[in-house]
Amino acid sequence: MQLITTQKDLEAAITALKQSDFVTVDTEFIRESTFWPELCLIQMAAPGVTALVDPLADGLDLKPFFELMANENIVKVFHAARQDVEIVYHLGKLIPHPLFDTQVAASVCGFGDSVSYDQLVAKITGARIDKSSRFTDWRRRPLSDKQLSYALADVTHLIDVYQHLKGQLEREGRAHWLNEEMAVLTARETYDPHPDDAWRRLKLRVKKPIELAILQHVAAWREREARERNVPRGRVVKDDALYEVAQQQPRDAEALGRLRTIPRGWERSGAAAGLLGAVAKAMALPKEELPRLPRPPQAPEGAAAAAELLKVFLKLVADRQGVAAKMLASSDDIDRIAADGEDADVPAMSGWRREVFGDEALKLVRGELALRFNRRKIEIFEPAAGAQREPAE
Repeated sequence: MQLITTQKDLEAAITALKQSDFVTVDTEFIRESTFWPELCLIQMAAPGVTALVDPLADGLDLKPFFELMANENIVKVFHAARQDVEIVYHLGKLIPHPLFDTQVAASVCGFGDSVSYDQLVAKITGARIDKSSRFTDWRRRPLSDKQLSYALADVTHLIDVYQHLKGQLEREGRAHWLNEEMAVLTARETYDPHPDDAWRRLKLRVKKPIELAILQHVAAWREREARERNVPRGRVVKDDALYEVAQQQPRDAEALGRLRTIPRGWERSGAAAGLLGAVAKAMALPKEELPRLPRPPQAPEGAAAAAELLKVFLKLVADRQGVAAKMLASSDDIDRIAADGEDADVPAMSGWRREVFGDEALKLVRGELALRFNRRKIEIFEPAAGAQREPAE
C-alpha cells in the first residue's frame, strides 16, 4: 500500500486507471474548522489497479486526477457522492462525469433508503469493513497502515458493488431511473449555490415581510463572509443570531450588543459592521419590494384523508417494485398530489417516478383504484371490476 507522493507515480497510476471503463473513487477530508473541505487523501481503484494519492505532498499537481474525473469515456463510481464531488468541483472547477452513485443505485434496487457503504458491501459481497479508522485525523502524516487499509477498502469493495448494481439495473430495465437521479448530482447549482439563496437553508422563524428581507440579507452576508474567510458559517455568526437580528432589527452596534445571541464585544468587530450594513440595506427597501412570506396553500377538503391513503399506497408500490419508498415520493409530494392531483408540481409527477408511482396515485385519487384488506394483506384493486390489480411497471 504505497502512498503516491510524486508526480511521476501519480501520472503512472492515472495511466493505468484509464485502461478501465470505470474507476471507483473516494476521498478523505477535514472540514470541521473550514468552510471548504480540506482534501487529505484520494483513493481510486479499477479491476487490477489501486491508487492512494496524498494531495498534501509537497509539489504534487493533481491535474492528472482532474483530467481523469473529466474523462467522458470512464464512469466515475462513488458512494454517497455529494461531498466528494463538491471537493472535485471546488479544487478542479469541474464535476466528474459520467457519474454513478452506488447509494442512489442501491435505493433504486431495493436496498433501502440511504444505505451505508459498509452495509451495502456486506449485503452484496459478504465482506465486513473495519470502520475504526473512520474518524481519524487524515491531515496527520505519516498515515498508518491501518488507515491506508481502511481507505483502500472504500474503493476496492466498491468495484464489486458497482458491477452488481449496474447488472441489476440493466436486468430490471431501470438504468434510466439512475440517469435521472445523476442529473441532480452533476448540476453545478448543487455545489455552487448563490449566496443570495443562503436563507433557504434556514428555518423561517419570521412573521413579517421586513423580517424576511433582513434574514435574506444577513444570511447572504454571512455566506460571503464564511467563504472569504474559509470558516464554517456558525463561526461567523450562528443561525439563532440571524433570527434574532431579523426580529429585533438593530440599527447600530449598541443595539446589536444588547441581543442575547450576540457574543459580548462582538458588536465592535469588523464583522459586526458588515452585518449591520446588511440590515440597513434590507430596511431601506421600499415596501412594495419586500419579499412575500411563503404561505402553505390551503388544502381542499378531504386532502388530509387522501394523503393518508396515498402513504399506504406508496408503501405497497415501493414493496412491489423493490425500491425505497422515499425514492418514489416524499411526504411533500404525497400532500401535493392529494391536494392538487394532476397539477401537483412535484418530483413524483415527472420522469420515471411518474411511470412507477405518480400515474397510479392519480388513479387512486380519482377513484379508479382502491385499497382493501383481504386475508391480512392490503390489496390494490379496480372498484368497477373488483379484481386485484398490479401497479404499472
